[in-house]
Amino acid sequence: MINRGWTRRDLFRRTALAGALVLPVAACSKVAEPGNALETARQNGKIRIGIANEAPYGYTDASGKVTGEAPEVARAVFKALGINEVEAVATNFDGLIPGVNARQFDMVAAGMNITSQRCGQVAFSIPDYTALTALLVPKGNPEGVTSFADVKAKGVSLAVLSAAVEKGYAEDAGVTDVQTLDTQDTMLRAVADGRVYAAALTDISLKDLVKKNPDVAVEVTAGFVPTQDGQEVVSAGGFVFRSGDTALRDAFNAELEKLHGSGEWLRIAEPFGFGQDNIPGPDLTTEKLCAAA
Repeated sequence: MINRGWTRRDLFRRTALAGALVLPVAACSKVAEPGNALETARQNGKIRIGIANEAPYGYTDASGKVTGEAPEVARAVFKALGINEVEAVATNFDGLIPGVNARQFDMVAAGMNITSQRCGQVAFSIPDYTALTALLVPKGNPEGVTSFADVKAKGVSLAVLSAAVEKGYAEDAGVTDVQTLDTQDTMLRAVADGRVYAAALTDISLKDLVKKNPDVAVEVTAGFVPTQDGQEVVSAGGFVFRSGDTALRDAFNAELEKLHGSGEWLRIAEPFGFGQDNIPGPDLTTEKLCAAA
């Protein structure tokens, strides 16, 4: 039986535990004035983050706690900065950048890929993690697809999440039958019901989805590196800030770098399916990712 997870209605009914509160976007008051997010958060002892309720990056668990790799890493960083309370605002993934720019929250903690297009709208942290792309397919993968090129060659249908980078990867590979869906659970049901043959997302996300739904007859392909314009695309996620909040971003970066170097990041992230291979190397920078075509 498919685990349908939390709907947004369920999410907004519950207050999260352990220092985080999930609030509907429409009910949010404005956050700090431009450029003062760090100072205001330190004075108040709390800060507001945006999540998309997508596991394992940022979501609300069955107890009502906001958790996931990104919120837990953010909590560790903010604690080091003297900010002990984290409130979370849940919205659709494609509402995260508009939401942070509209001051509905001070930062996005949702495992968002750093891309040149997004870098023109917001400021990213240093890379938090890297991940491979994978496909969710029926058990046994009867069509034998393991890449976007295979999806095109076999002429099978593909599902992607709204506003996620996988749609661009697929279209660049020539895939024409691409359906945009709103949640991971919807993607899982679409593959399980045969409405699409495959669904594309990071291997971390898909493995987590299958682990939580062991009775569904699907599997995850081996991870791969997608290409665009003939070049391999490095998928790396980060935290998102308003372009003017440089003090907050710089302070966050300094503490995130310490977490990576000390091994504390790995301790925090491992329960969510991340490993040593997901820690970005020293040569992978936000500047390079933002400049990539």
